[in-house]
Amino acid sequence: MAFKIIRNDITKVAADAIVNTANPDPIYASGTDGAIYEAAGADELLAERRKIGEMRVGQAEYTPAFNLAARYIIHTVGPVWDGGNCGELDALRRCYENSLRLANELQCRSIAFPLISTGVYGFPKDKALQTAISVFSEFLSDHEMEIILVVFDKKSFEVSGQIFDGIDAFIDENYVTDQIDEEYGSAEVFKAISEWPEGHASEPADEPRRRRLGASLFTRRSGRNADDMMIGAAMPMACVPMHAAPSHTLDDVVSHISDTWQESLLHLIDTKGYTDVDVYKRANVDRKLFSKIRSNANYQPKKITAVAFALALELNLDETRDMLARAGYALSPSSKFDLIIEYFIDHEVYDTYTINLALFEHGQPLLGE
Repeated sequence: MAFKIIRNDITKVAADAIVNTANPDPIYASGTDGAIYEAAGADELLAERRKIGEMRVGQAEYTPAFNLAARYIIHTVGPVWDGGNCGELDALRRCYENSLRLANELQCRSIAFPLISTGVYGFPKDKALQTAISVFSEFLSDHEMEIILVVFDKKSFEVSGQIFDGIDAFIDENYVTDQIDEEYGSAEVFKAISEWPEGHASEPADEPRRRRLGASLFTRRSGRNADDMMIGAAMPMACVPMHAAPSHTLDDVVSHISDTWQESLLHLIDTKGYTDVDVYKRANVDRKLFSKIRSNANYQPKKITAVAFALALELNLDETRDMLARAGYALSPSSKFDLIIEYFIDHEVYDTYTINLALFEHGQPLLGE
């Protein structure tokens, strides 16, 4: 994928370039700056940094990476937060923009960033994150490079709730499996209980209340009447038709197979007037992967890739479900990943970079491949 977020120590990340939040003077202190110096080899790196001299806020320069798993260290001086009215946001943008420009000049294929200025410089994490994502998105629309945002721990990244307050509430309201597990111990127990006919000898005394809860959850997610579930649960097995007479022959069915996922994708790109580049970049996948997709009518995507393309095409929920079905997937109320995707589509937010922030914070796989 073109952009990803990982939780790691940036000194242990393998990339062509590692970005250091540098001191304006040729010295190093604590935090990310000190950790990078110690891991790279403090004496050698400091000698190279002294050749650069004093640096301005927003400026970016490079040195060798020495002992790091990288070719270069790109040093940039972040702004100190002073309330937001002293040009801090513009200065932070320059840090990211100049670092990416320099990495491109150095022909780097990958670059790893910390969340600049959010440590001792006090930059609010939500504003810093939104600035970084905005610059990354603009850069990747015109360039091919893997950008890695590295966060050290969960606490340093708990910001997406400030950007989209409704995500947790949406998951709490719709995450069926969690609610069933809490009431019944497991979804398997719930299934067994829901299949007992009323008055079954093994039915607990409080089963009517439990059955009503199960029916309520069923109704909310399926849109079917709760009585459908109650009747179905109590129906004797002998009354359930085991086989229905086929209305079509196998040849009839096979002859009417609809477009494959790949054919549907390419058709939608043309119908919506997008270019291939527009779509694969918005889907957060690289050119090589898209070339494989375009050349193979029977390409089988990963689910995260299929979802990413649905978002890149700005499909609504019904269209997304149809496109996923062509690849053999579905959106499930028992999947937090699926619920987060559903939340953003409901709110007509299709930016994969923004959605990946929420997925990352909730411990879910990121969009793209």
